[in-house]
Amino acid sequence: MHPLVQDLRYAVRMLLKSRGATLIAIAALALGIGANTAIFSVVHAVLLAPLPYREADRIVTLLRDGKGPVSPADFLDWQKQAHSFEFMATAEAWGPNLTGRERPEQMVGLHLGQDMLPLLGVAPLLGRAFLPEDFQAGKDHVVLLSYRLWQRRFNSDPGILGQKLLLNNEAYTAVGVMPPKFRFAPFWVTQAEMWAPQNLAVRAAERTVHSLRPFARLRPGVNVKQAQAEMDAICSRLARAYPDADAGFTVRVEPLREKVVGDVRPALLIILGAVGFVLLIACANVANVQLARALARTREIAVRTALGAGRLRIVRQLLTESVVLALIGGAAVLLLAIWGVDWLKTFVGVGAGDFSPKIPRAEAIGVNTPVLLFSLALSVLTGVLFGMIPALHAAQGDVNDALKEGGRSSTHGTSSNRLRGLLVISEVAIALVLLVGAGLLVRSFLRIEAIDPGFNPHHLLMTTVSVAGNPQYVGARREALYRQIVDQVKALPGVESASMVNHPPMAVDVWGFPFSVEGHPLPRPGEGPSAVFRVARPGYFRAMNIPLVQGRDFTDGDKLHAPEVVIVNEKLAKAYWPNGDAVGKRLTLDDPRKNPLWLTVVGVIRNVKQWEWTGEPDYEFYLAFAQNTGFYESTNPWFSAMTLVVRTSGEPLAFSKAVQNAAWSVDKNLPLSHVQTYDRIIADSVWRQRFNLMLVGLFAALALLLAAVGIYGVMAYSVTERTHEIGIRMALGAKQGDVLRLVVREGMALAAIGAAIGLAGAFVLTRFLSGLLYQVKANDPVVFAAVPPLFAAVAFLASYVPARRATRVDPMIALRCE
Repeated sequence: MHPLVQDLRYAVRMLLKSRGATLIAIAALALGIGANTAIFSVVHAVLLAPLPYREADRIVTLLRDGKGPVSPADFLDWQKQAHSFEFMATAEAWGPNLTGRERPEQMVGLHLGQDMLPLLGVAPLLGRAFLPEDFQAGKDHVVLLSYRLWQRRFNSDPGILGQKLLLNNEAYTAVGVMPPKFRFAPFWVTQAEMWAPQNLAVRAAERTVHSLRPFARLRPGVNVKQAQAEMDAICSRLARAYPDADAGFTVRVEPLREKVVGDVRPALLIILGAVGFVLLIACANVANVQLARALARTREIAVRTALGAGRLRIVRQLLTESVVLALIGGAAVLLLAIWGVDWLKTFVGVGAGDFSPKIPRAEAIGVNTPVLLFSLALSVLTGVLFGMIPALHAAQGDVNDALKEGGRSSTHGTSSNRLRGLLVISEVAIALVLLVGAGLLVRSFLRIEAIDPGFNPHHLLMTTVSVAGNPQYVGARREALYRQIVDQVKALPGVESASMVNHPPMAVDVWGFPFSVEGHPLPRPGEGPSAVFRVARPGYFRAMNIPLVQGRDFTDGDKLHAPEVVIVNEKLAKAYWPNGDAVGKRLTLDDPRKNPLWLTVVGVIRNVKQWEWTGEPDYEFYLAFAQNTGFYESTNPWFSAMTLVVRTSGEPLAFSKAVQNAAWSVDKNLPLSHVQTYDRIIADSVWRQRFNLMLVGLFAALALLLAAVGIYGVMAYSVTERTHEIGIRMALGAKQGDVLRLVVREGMALAAIGAAIGLAGAFVLTRFLSGLLYQVKANDPVVFAAVPPLFAAVAFLASYVPARRATRVDPMIALRCE
């Protein structure tokens, strides 16, 4: 029989012989390997797996200051002058209303430039891609569908190709269905379900409106640094040619992968390191179990050595047992890993908006072949890691001592005790590092939870009402429609207030606009201030519970031909009118040198969070809906939707159907989308901090549990080994309290040494957490002071249980057992 087969059969027999210890070891390994497998599935999908585009490493983004859109005129100039790129194309957000079917729906889509699909190297699953003539005026009403939309709305019917879809009340022909894995754009408008051609010819001279996100494919042999140098030179030329629009304009050439994963990479790597620490603790625990089993087999190993088995042969046999144990744990972990991945995906999937996911490429997370191979390799490596120390230690025993009556060398037993103590110390040290990290994240999250957003997000429901493609709703009829909807909703029982705004804070996209203040020096071109701007209807601030610091809210008297008014936030008011007299002052959104339209400040509101929960508010102003010609009468889809915000007396979602029915009572064909509570929006805005805390906290708790089990195991084994000694002590007059203190003191000594090492390690390693903390330092004294007492209490309990058992030793029985 082959020696390996022999070793395997013998290993299985030995593991079955001590089923209790085997099950404990398998459970510890399953937790460690399973947690690592689940986290690796996320890391692989987000950081390691290639993007689903041809030669994705050559695709770059060209965004203003690395994050903002650009104008059509600037992009067309880049396209003419740049030589570093094989293809250049832009994408633009598009939210058409799908009507003419069983229910109206506002879709999420993108307009794509002509070279976008060649740039990505992706072809449709069914049908055809866009043709050059599809980008000509009058021929651009064709659309590509996502695989998900094809299944969801069209029942996977291949006959949809060639059919007409009514989008914004215009007929579009479905020409293709994209592959199941196609997602674009992967870092922005990630939930797009349809794509249509983008015709920039009619907007070629537009240089002040920035709405395009450019992408490019580097030419072979050109690197990012060379492309950046060329784009810097082009931007400088354009700034000199168009100082009013392009002064100070910069563009960052950034690999698409970095744009997709850049923000989440540090957190994922820290979480992967934390779960790796859990596995190390599990390995130390199992190594202690294996060491105890090897020590119990000292006589057997000595006999085999005396009969001619070499030390290498003994080590191989014991390592085989460890690897078999790890592989069984790895096999048992598959179900745990699959469940863990499904659980993780509930936290990292689609958020409340369409413009950014919680974790990029969350749909690709799963237990696939690379993840299974990782789990197998990790199982084998783990088996070798926790098996090597006990195997080498057992093989170095003195054969003569072991064969004497009693079968155990005192020297060998002492070194085994020392080794088990070192393993426990290492467990405690690692667990303490994780506990300190979790404590820092808890303290940071409490600071985040205490942030005042400037409004009350509780008991708020919101939904988007779109009139895109409805030419009858323009001007006064649009105003009447919105007013009727708000009145119908306000009449519902339990509704306290309701109003509309174009973009609620923290919810969707943020628009900015430059402004000038009357009486202040004019800035140089490109250096003027800009502010977040919103368009609101009367009653919006009351519905959001945003306090008015000065002045008044919008009223029904703020109409199209009435004096133009504006409401600003405290930050803008204090910056330009520090004496507190902002009401009555004027600002303009036009060039103040060219007969501008001046807006009179009629109110000042409290600062509110705008985009980032932990960020500082920017300048912000609100325009009256009925005075903004874009939202009042434009048919452009960007200006054809408003968000209805409803404050309720109870659970907001319970009012969702009633609110929708109230809106449909005005017009049953109105698409209502994004029905959600504001609490969910806020929760999504801090999901990353919650996700980090949840996982690191979970792993810290596992580490604490495993470390406590390790202390308990070592002390329990020590009590068993020292039964004779304890019996003698008690026979000589030692009281139960003396024995209790003896055992607890030894356990606490191991914990104290491990804690001291762990605190020193935490002081160094928690610096890597700095980027994940909010208003908390990585060496926060409160956390470093609070964690050791907590761990001391757990260590005391883990030592106390075996200590109590030691006090029950009968001296006569103990003296006879040797």
